[in-house]
Amino acid sequence: MEGRAEDKKYMRAALEEAGEAARAGEVPVGAVIVRKRRVIARAHNMRETTNDPTAHAEMLALREAARKCKSWRLNDATLYCTLEPCCMCAGAMVNARLGRVVYGAADPKSGACESVVRMLELEALNHRVAFTGGVLAEEGLSLLREFFAGRR
Repeated sequence: MEGRAEDKKYMRAALEEAGEAARAGEVPVGAVIVRKRRVIARAHNMRETTNDPTAHAEMLALREAARKCKSWRLNDATLYCTLEPCCMCAGAMVNARLGRVVYGAADPKSGACESVVRMLELEALNHRVAFTGGVLAEEGLSLLREFFAGRR
């Protein structure tokens, strides 16, 4: 399992993606997927750009990682995202057999790791995903606050 310093390193890469999202007029959420200490996928929210309700950073990163690995099974990968994943993204992580997710800010309205639903730990599902929350959370929250303040 990656240590705290590595978690921060990869979360910074996810924060870079979140910045790209903000510059594109998207809600600033970014994600990277790491396998064997290498970033294999990067993405940011693209819902507005693509008019696709599933174009969350995590979903796009999972798709890219699966393509690169030539497998939908990502059990030896870690996904880093700047905001706690929603139910859709958490469900995709379970279906991808993802090894671990590390997220920044908690999402009290739709977080599916521990804020609203604990989807990654449901015993009824066939896989559980280890998770760590709160890594560089303030940086991710700051991007979100700036983005939404500019919209008001």
